[in-house]
Amino acid sequence: LVRECFLMGVGKTTLIQKASEVLKSSGVPVDGFYTEEVRQGGRRIGFDVVTLSGTRGPLSRVGLEPPPGKRECRVGQYVVDMTSFEQLALPVLRNADCSSGPGQRVCVIDEIGKMELFSQPFIQAVRQTLSTPGTIILGTIPVPKGKPLALVEEIRNRKDVKVFNSPYCVMEDQSKFSNCKLLQSLLNSEWTKRAPVVPTSVLPPFYLR
Repeated sequence: LVRECFLMGVGKTTLIQKASEVLKSSGVPVDGFYTEEVRQGGRRIGFDVVTLSGTRGPLSRVGLEPPPGKRECRVGQYVVDMTSFEQLALPVLRNADCSSGPGQRVCVIDEIGKMELFSQPFIQAVRQTLSTPGTIILGTIPVPKGKPLALVEEIRNRKDVKVFNSPYCVMEDQSKFSNCKLLQSLLNSEWTKRAPVVPTSVLPPFYLR
């Protein structure tokens, strides 16, 4: 399996969900979380964190008041519910770090973005997971714009990371990717369905929406 794979661009959460389903159905141990927008009356009011085991909680909401004595963590109109996010995301990452046994496991992290990076424990947990033998990260990062996000730049600038701009992906050590035929097939097929004509200037390893 590929050591680490980070997706960026439109449709990355959908692809993460599809990849997780295929890996699970094939017997690969997968855990993690993804973010999902929350709408009310046709208007987006925030985002939820959803673990792959089905637990859901708020990541951010419009007009949310932070707990007394806590600083407000805001991205645009959205205020991050730090307690809810950490209660859901941190145990998943720590379980990935502590898991033992034969074979490799996949840890889904969707996403490493502005809202999530208000949490220092989350930053530490991601770094620990990146260095955990036997754990493969399938994650998402935002397209760079505005002020750089330190952890995102750290991931993008690792010597063993190859960065592909949207609609491609970031992956660590391409040579390891050839061992992940299942994931490679899924990613290629998803891209083919959405963009059947691939420019001749675009080379493998694989394509995303």
